[in-house]
Amino acid sequence: MKVLLNDGLEKEGIQLLEEFDIKTDVKKRDPKALAADIAEFDALIVRSATKVTREVIEAGAKGNLKIIGRAGVGYDNIDVAAASDNGIIVKCAPYGNTNAVAELTICLMLSVSRNVPQAHQSLKSGVWVKERLKGTEISHKILGILGCGKIGQRVAELARRGFDMEVIGYDVKPCPEAKIKFLSKEEVLSNADYVSIHTGGTAVIVGEEELALMKPTAYLINMSRGANVDEPALYRALKEKRIAGAALDVYPEEPKVEGAEFRDKLRELDNVVFSSHLGASTIEAQRETSIEIARVISGYLLGGDFTNAVNAGESLEVEEKPVYPLFIHHRDVPGVFARIDKVLADNDINIRANYSRQIGKSGYAVSVYVLHTRVTPEIIKTLKGIENICNVRV
Repeated sequence: MKVLLNDGLEKEGIQLLEEFDIKTDVKKRDPKALAADIAEFDALIVRSATKVTREVIEAGAKGNLKIIGRAGVGYDNIDVAAASDNGIIVKCAPYGNTNAVAELTICLMLSVSRNVPQAHQSLKSGVWVKERLKGTEISHKILGILGCGKIGQRVAELARRGFDMEVIGYDVKPCPEAKIKFLSKEEVLSNADYVSIHTGGTAVIVGEEELALMKPTAYLINMSRGANVDEPALYRALKEKRIAGAALDVYPEEPKVEGAEFRDKLRELDNVVFSSHLGASTIEAQRETSIEIARVISGYLLGGDFTNAVNAGESLEVEEKPVYPLFIHHRDVPGVFARIDKVLADNDINIRANYSRQIGKSGYAVSVYVLHTRVTPEIIKTLKGIENICNVRV
């Protein structure tokens, strides 16, 4: 097995892959070279720098490529539809940077509330400024979270425990275990002193209508995606002081080269704090993410594990189709599966999944077939008559 790490990977992740006897290649390829070489690799792991296009995916599908991994939570740089069309699984590593993003969220809330960047810049310029940089405290305020997944929940935990904040939230699929008071999106925007976005995707989450609901003393924090905020609408709201301020780590257009010029109209305003997409940029997050993506990639290549899959259900429950398990105890010898499959196929029964493990040390196994149709007593009788099958249960 060979994996191309086109954007590199921390040594911990590389070591884990090599422990599984998976060879790694860290040579950076440009788009043309990537399309030319990808067919020789079983997996491709990228970060945000590499754009995995349909051309690259189709080239890989003609060869050995089976899976694409994104070492991070977002996968906007991967053509997931093209991967699905070509039978290639896409996975991400959504948990390794959870704490890093949450901590930076709190950091930006404090920075925009206390005007820390403005004070820093004034002093760096040799000018003492104090009176006009009077700020506000975040303790005991209301934090509204839009998108209450792993990161949103960690932000809520830090805000509650560290600053006694009341946390309210909105999510299309509220998590019952989350210690967040779930409200409608409109209620969150209207009541929050701070609105923090952790949704992902490319849809506008906060636009003109949402900004109009926010308090004039409220702050907007975007740690999700630049496209999640209507930036012209945010510019007008900030310029007209309809909200107090904003802190941003992501932008609709971000430079791809270190040292490139950052062009954004919001730079004109004093009530905005910027950071350069630093959410996952910690030593700890990079290490944990590298380990996570190494595990999910190797899990699929070596054992068919769909954990963290983007374009396939991690479990059958996600597919929301009725399934019926069939339990078969049999000798672990060649030919048994083929005979079972033939009986089911002859009866027009689709096998959705098949899990099999050896049981004990005597050469027997238990296989669980997950079917889309219930088996009849007649089919069970036929299966029991197959050589090397001990028992069949439903």
